[in-house]
Order: sequence, then C-alpha cells, then structure tokens
Amino acid sequence: MTTTPANWYDDPTGRHQHRYWDGNAWTSHVSDNGIQGTDDIAAASAAPTEESAPSGLDRLDAGLTIGDEGSKVDEQLHGGGRRGVGIEGTVEGGGGGILTEPILVVNQKAKLIELSNQYTVFDQHGTAIAVVNQVGQSTARKVLRLVSSLDQFLTTRLDITDSDGRVILRLTRPGKIVKSTVIVSDGNDVELGRIVQQNAIGKINFALEAGGERLGSIKAENWRAWNFSITDAADREIARVTKTWEGLAKTMFTTADNYVLQISERASEPLNSLVVASALSIDTALKQDSRGLG
Repeated sequence: MTTTPANWYDDPTGRHQHRYWDGNAWTSHVSDNGIQGTDDIAAASAAPTEESAPSGLDRLDAGLTIGDEGSKVDEQLHGGGRRGVGIEGTVEGGGGGILTEPILVVNQKAKLIELSNQYTVFDQHGTAIAVVNQVGQSTARKVLRLVSSLDQFLTTRLDITDSDGRVILRLTRPGKIVKSTVIVSDGNDVELGRIVQQNAIGKINFALEAGGERLGSIKAENWRAWNFSITDAADREIARVTKTWEGLAKTMFTTADNYVLQISERASEPLNSLVVASALSIDTALKQDSRGLG
C-alpha cells in the first residue's frame, strides 16, 4: 500500500504522456493528448509523486476519466431507437481507412468540461482507425472556452490522423459571425474543397464545393440537426449521418456526441473526402459548437 492517491501521472515507462495509478499499482490505462488507450505495463515501477500529476487546464483538457473506454460501437450500429441506427449484419467493403470504410462511428470523448474537441473514429467492427483532435489552441483560448461561448467565433482547426499518427485530413473553420465555412485539406495542406453554410435560419443546409463547383449538399432532416442526408450534385443521397444517443448520464453531465456515417454510394474525389470530413466535423463545424441545435 502507498499513500499516493489514485490519479493520472507521468507514464513511468516513457511510452505515453500519462498513465493511471489506482492508489496501489500502475494500470494499463494510458492517455496521449487526451486520447485514452491501454498499454500493459510489464514490470512494477515505483509509485508516482503528486508533482507528476497533470493539473489545471491540462487536466481538464485531457478529459482524464477512467471507465469510459468502451465505444459501444455494436450498440450504436445494430441497436434500435436513439441508441443505434438499426443496421443488420455487416456491410461489405472497406479498406481499413476512413476514406474507404462504408461505415464510420464517430465518438466524442466524454468530458465534464470540454476545452478542445476530441473524437475517436471506429470502423463497423469496433476497431479504432483514426482520431480527431483540435490543434493550435493557446492557453488563453482554452480559458476563453472555459468561461464563455465566444470560442465558437474564432478559427477552429482539426487534424484527422490514422492509427499510425499520419495526418489524413485537416479541417479549418475560419472565424465566423453567422455562417460557417470549413476548408478541407489533405495531409499536405493542399485544399480539397469546402463545406459552405447556405442558411442561418431553419434546417441546416451546407454545400460541398471544390474549385467553385458545387459537388453535393448536406441537409439536416430536422431543426435540431441530429440527422443529415448527404447528396451528390444530382441531389441523390449517397451517405447519411445519424446521431446516436449517448445515454442519460452522459447527456446530462458530459459533452459527448456520437455519430454514425453510412456511405451508400462511394463518390469520387474530392467529394468522397468532403463526405467523410462532414461526419468528422459535424459537431464542431456544422452545428457550430451548439449541443444539439443547428
């Protein structure tokens, strides 16, 4: 037994930023840039010191909580009602990446206080294939988000990285007053296209554009903007985004939002990347940081 309290501390192995100490021993729970995972610790290590625990905004921003690792992907895909989209069986196809899988499950990290946007992206089998992180935030920006909602009017940047840490897409929403635009770029910062808000009142409607040409649309199916139909230039539905209910406890006490992207018809590039980007940025960019309201 030790007197060091259970908490997150600097990882003694050096493999991760933080590791969870349960009060008696190190656990397999680790965290890097606020993204939790597991990594078994083979050998016993000395107990942590309280000085090695993250504190202040760093701890809040990391969203360091234990017991929330389960994504419940199966329930989100195959369950009914608000908890799932009712998919039967497995959808064929997919190459293991966010730009090739027919179904993506996007789960926001559950935090009591959210200072930055963080999501994990799973395939239909429950395998984590990408993470979405808000980047470029200063401490002052985090403080602003903590004490007000003014942060939503500033430029927001999201990096989407694969399981190897490679940037696949970069999303930039410039500072906005009423309508939003999201610039979608590849991993080399080459612009692929834009998601452009068309209206400020009523059901959300966004245009998917590239080089000034309209390639498709995103249309909210209700005023609360929980479900979206994504269409091509001919107004044919090629994908659908559905919000799945995260449960009463999370709804009341955390900021988590969960979405399922179902691609019924794979579009050519750059529309394919814009469709995927729509699902990955829908809470931050499309709903303009509003919890459930468009």
